[in-house]
Amino acid sequence: MKPAQHPTALRTRQLLLERACDRPVVEFEQPTRTSAEAAAAIGCSVAEIAKSIVFRGKLSEQAVIVIASGDNRVCEAKVAARIGEPIGRADADFVREATGYAIGGVAPLGHAKPAKLLLDQDLQRFETLWAAAGTPFSVFPLSPSELAMLTGAAWADVRK
Repeated sequence: MKPAQHPTALRTRQLLLERACDRPVVEFEQPTRTSAEAAAAIGCSVAEIAKSIVFRGKLSEQAVIVIASGDNRVCEAKVAARIGEPIGRADADFVREATGYAIGGVAPLGHAKPAKLLLDQDLQRFETLWAAAGTPFSVFPLSPSELAMLTGAAWADVRK
């Protein structure tokens, strides 16, 4: 683990500071693109990873981002009911265009386009979460309350 150096990770650090969230952004030599990879690199449980799952709103064509506990599968029907439109899977090109990030590095903030966000209520069981910081090699720690403050998103039951 080392302080972030990649421009995108440094941008995430700046976004955190602008929102009064003074959290370090760190990078690893090995990828942290999956919850399991991130947990192994950090030394935490998979459940403590706040993974960003991106869907596409079938009516709005807007990104729907669910920030879920790393050990949870997301129930698409629950998400669709919560946001009021059916959703579909988003491919890599859509994810990059909508969020500005590659799959495996989607941060919970700083998206390229407006998105609908939901937070997995199961994340509230932890003191510290770890979220992607814009690259598949960078992460940052934060509390559930900081995640809610940074995203302005609602907590929801999204677990399958």
